[in-house]
Amino acid sequence: MSTAQPDLQPLDGHNQTLLANVHPPDWKNPEPASRYNLVVIGAGTAGLVSAAGAAGLGARVALVERHLMGGDCLNVGCVPSKALLRSAHLAAEMKRAGEFGVGVGLEREARVDFFEVMERMRRIRAQISENDSVRRFRDELGVDVFLGSARFTGPDAIEVDGKTLRFKRAIVATGARPALPPIDGLAEVGYLTNESVFSLTELPRRLLVLGGGPIGCELSQAFRRFGAEVTLVEAGRQFLPREDPDAAQILARSFERDGVEVRLDTKLVKVEAADGSKRVTLEHDGGFDGLSVDEILVGVGRVPNVEGLNLELAGVQFDRQGVQVDDRLRTTNRRIYAAGDICMATKFTHAADFAARSAIQNALFFGHKTLSALTIPWCTYTDPEIAHVGMYERDAGPVTSKRRPSYDSCATSTGRLQRAMKRASSRFT
Repeated sequence: MSTAQPDLQPLDGHNQTLLANVHPPDWKNPEPASRYNLVVIGAGTAGLVSAAGAAGLGARVALVERHLMGGDCLNVGCVPSKALLRSAHLAAEMKRAGEFGVGVGLEREARVDFFEVMERMRRIRAQISENDSVRRFRDELGVDVFLGSARFTGPDAIEVDGKTLRFKRAIVATGARPALPPIDGLAEVGYLTNESVFSLTELPRRLLVLGGGPIGCELSQAFRRFGAEVTLVEAGRQFLPREDPDAAQILARSFERDGVEVRLDTKLVKVEAADGSKRVTLEHDGGFDGLSVDEILVGVGRVPNVEGLNLELAGVQFDRQGVQVDDRLRTTNRRIYAAGDICMATKFTHAADFAARSAIQNALFFGHKTLSALTIPWCTYTDPEIAHVGMYERDAGPVTSKRRPSYDSCATSTGRLQRAMKRASSRFT
């Protein structure tokens, strides 16, 4: 079963370059080998690292992707979002230039050309896409790349585009997609997600952002700095609920200075089309309020991509949280592993990267790398940025010993972690 050519908008020269690299329209799938050491399903971060790492160690590898090589990070995640955030940060700095005695033009005010901002983003994305390209993985890394939808036909075989790929080991790395909340009228009226917001060419005058996680917070601040009127709606009592409340409060003050309207403990309950705009009904503390906006950006979580894989035929158990794995990233089929957003609660590019490194060691070399051993840092790229590594105080539990670690012991642990990460990076890059 082949996959239709992805529809990228606007189809300018930059997006045509992107497509030529990550899903070339003239691509012909190769004839499969009799059996692969490793078949990887999904060419996002986890899949690319798995395929490249295994091929670099001498394995015969097949990589299957139904949409765009590079996955979320390249196409609708890290790369495009950080390009926009760079422009937004510069716009904010220029607007404050007078505080530092610096004039910006005759009007001493920065003006944002949103079309040019988005064009720059597409140009950067297209330039970077060569690293994740189909031809690089085939020609430089020796990976057999298949474009199409994969489905298991048994415990050691998959089918893609009418061809059977047999494997000794496989890694499922199909990632996740934006969750759509069951809100009356939302699907009918229309909405944006991180998969579609980067196709905009005009700045929405009024933007409602649903969800106060990293995506919602980063893009709320960016679009406000571009000049949109932004309302951020979060059902909880704190946006960025996984972060420390004190850190979130610092960011709240920054949002207030920027002019982002934040509505906490608020739910979006209904959306209607009205006079060329979208009329939303918000519920807070038992009361209801109406608001007219031009676009709605939904960022309320992720749903694992388990559909259509025929995981049941392969003996791989899964649920609403994704594919079930043990601490070594092995599924209920001992031949099959998983890595990245399809099986991990921590859905970050760098987490998928290191999970994939562990998975190929365990799958191909009888390794004993465990997911629980990873210490995962993360950062939300708002202004100011919020980052942390390890546990917050609320996660640590009560102190059970009077002995506290010294600075020397903490430094030693940090040094060990850095050396381990360096060894892992040198082995697979």
